[in-house]
Amino acid sequence: MVLTQKESMYLEELKSQEELCIKKYNESAEKACDEQLKQLLQRIASAEQNHLDTINEMLKGSVPPVPAASPKEKPSFTMSGCSASAKECDKTICQDLLGTEKYVSTVYNTSVFEFRDENARKMLNHIQSEEQDHGKELYDYMSANGMYA
Repeated sequence: MVLTQKESMYLEELKSQEELCIKKYNESAEKACDEQLKQLLQRIASAEQNHLDTINEMLKGSVPPVPAASPKEKPSFTMSGCSASAKECDKTICQDLLGTEKYVSTVYNTSVFEFRDENARKMLNHIQSEEQDHGKELYDYMSANGMYA
């Protein structure tokens, strides 16, 4: 696949955002009090690394195949046993990451419309869907822990 200047620009922006997501999720996992939240953030960081790897491949002109759909297991969250101040810190972490997911999903949405290659569009759409899933998981965690009003 030969990229246009605009396609390259979007991929570079997505690369930058994925690098930021990986950093934020890893740092947030270290700071989080609740063990369930730590595990959630580590898992999402791993998924963000996969996104970055895909974007890097696309920047080299290759579009990997869209992974086959796998059944999505909905995690069950229980109330955190952390102190009120630690829970407030976890809430701030979640709010920040949810805002990040909203932004990144929007960049993917715009990018889908800017690519000529159908396989690239499908891959970007797939990643956007995963970003939306990350946001839903953060929302579910926050809701289960009384952090979402």
